[in-house]
Amino acid sequence: LVQLVESGGGSVQAGGSLRLSCAASGYLVSSNCMAWFRQAPGKEREGFATSYEGGHATEYTDSVKGRFTISQDNANNVMYLQMNNLKPEDTAMYYCAAGTPRPWVDCPGRFRNKDYTYWGQGTQVTVSS
Repeated sequence: LVQLVESGGGSVQAGGSLRLSCAASGYLVSSNCMAWFRQAPGKEREGFATSYEGGHATEYTDSVKGRFTISQDNANNVMYLQMNNLKPEDTAMYYCAAGTPRPWVDCPGRFRNKDYTYWGQGTQVTVSS
């Protein structure tokens, strides 16, 4: 049984920071394509960051580039998302996603829901102005 559990969400003011965690069980974050998604009210869930090669390679969309950073603690099987300089438009439910085993060369550019098999329950991030 594969389980992903997000934590660390909350309410912050614009310019603040949060660190989200994705704890995995029955699955190795070190060996697979990983990603973070978010879904704002009335909008589709969007992928904005990926992590692969055991966390040594990451990708970000322009909306979060320079503000959000993925890291992995492979020994403890956890993926993190450090979010700095948060903006009101970052308000959303944030989800951890994990793909099925594949070569790392196939991980880049996977920002679609269907690119991932396993999902966490989500953690809410609310940013006020």
